[in-house]
Amino acid sequence: MAALPPPIARHPGDAMDTSALERLDSFPYRHRVGELMTSPVVTIGPDRPVAEATRLMNDRYISSVIVLDADGRLRGILTERDVLRLVAAAPDRLADPVSAAMTTPVHAIETDAPIYRALARMARLGVRHLPVVDHDNHPVGMLTSGALLKLRASLALTLGDEIALADDGRTLRAIHDRLPTLVRALRGEDVSATQASSVVAGIGRDLAARAGELALAEMKSAGQGEPPAPWCLLVLGSAGRGESLLAPDQDNALVHEGGPGDDAWFAAFAERFNRLLDEAGVPYCNGGVMAKNPSYRHSLAGWQAQIDSWIARPQPEALLGADIFYDFAAALGTRRLAGVLRQHATHAAGHSPTFLYQLAAACDDVPRATDLLGRLRTREGRIDLKRYGLFPIVTAARVVALAWGSTATATDARLADAAAKGAFPDDAARSLIDARGVIVEAILDQQLEDIAAGRIPDNRVDPRRLGRRATSRLREALATSAATPELVHVALSNRPIASAP
Repeated sequence: MAALPPPIARHPGDAMDTSALERLDSFPYRHRVGELMTSPVVTIGPDRPVAEATRLMNDRYISSVIVLDADGRLRGILTERDVLRLVAAAPDRLADPVSAAMTTPVHAIETDAPIYRALARMARLGVRHLPVVDHDNHPVGMLTSGALLKLRASLALTLGDEIALADDGRTLRAIHDRLPTLVRALRGEDVSATQASSVVAGIGRDLAARAGELALAEMKSAGQGEPPAPWCLLVLGSAGRGESLLAPDQDNALVHEGGPGDDAWFAAFAERFNRLLDEAGVPYCNGGVMAKNPSYRHSLAGWQAQIDSWIARPQPEALLGADIFYDFAAALGTRRLAGVLRQHATHAAGHSPTFLYQLAAACDDVPRATDLLGRLRTREGRIDLKRYGLFPIVTAARVVALAWGSTATATDARLADAAAKGAFPDDAARSLIDARGVIVEAILDQQLEDIAAGRIPDNRVDPRRLGRRATSRLREALATSAATPELVHVALSNRPIASAP
């Protein structure tokens, strides 16, 4: 059995009684701040009026803004509570500069800090917002108590702990089979469908990581030794974006720093990894998008050459592999390799208008979700909401993010980042984010109903189970999704040369 990583050392300044937490869950010790923070961060200058900061918070649906100094470093934070205190003291002070109302100095945390340290710091300081900074004190994200509370649902923590201790594929399968129960509990606690799908994706990554650890243990037991070079397992598609639902299959890849002679070891490892994931309830990908397939297992140089080939010759077959690849996230191994690969992939795509327009063209072929009479297009009484709704939004977010130099992978983050860079108005991004939320909710709740009835879940929804109001919201969301091709082409056409990464 693969050895678990050693516990993370505690820091004296963040001392807290964690003995109960250690017994109950390992989530805060196994995950990092960068995985849960909200990004990109919304900032404002200290000399701007408080009224402007208040409008920013209202428009972005956030409860705080970061205040920067002249060098772009963290100077303070302005929260809803700060604004309320200011107005309570004197209602006419919204014209005051942000510096007069902000909290400073402000405590922050680094992206690679473990979650338990963030929890300890927030509890010790009595704060609900914790800015996340890089090693040069430049803000890169925000961690909120609300996000932590929702992601720390007890069943999610229990599953995460059991995954870390699982010693074979069958045990992982028993854990995976409890995902619907987890999602049903989250939905019952008013956790949004998109947030629930993010939790599912996080557990999916944990499953992939544990399958990788077990595969390493099998390699050692078989006498094939340690990896011959640094490597990293990548999850692709919805798992990489953090948007998984309850009808998964395997989408993964592997990058390493070895030479041609090392591929035999990585091929054997990937074969075991994919088999263990299949045993865990994540079926083999029918399209072959798996690390055991040589097309999805390369050295770093090999992947860079593959990306360059996709971009130089953006044929339909190449684009099928490229679009899902661009959603990758590291699951296990040397994460530096994933970072280098992300930088190369984003840079290469951003400098090829032809490639971007070819990626965008995929949205043009999606038919409208309604017929000439305005009725939802159904087949056997159901409408495919992935095809008619999610696909255009996800594709649009991917293309525009690449065009405007964003390295985000989550769809909502890509849209928000692109809007912040000027690709399209903030309200356009918000409309797409809201539309995706409505569509994900319809799919996820249908999947829960199907699983409870003993049916195999997929992405098709029976409109008859929706009430009048929900049907109206779904129609509006699908109409918003149908308008994405025009929005994408405008965003590509308006892209200034300087915006390329």
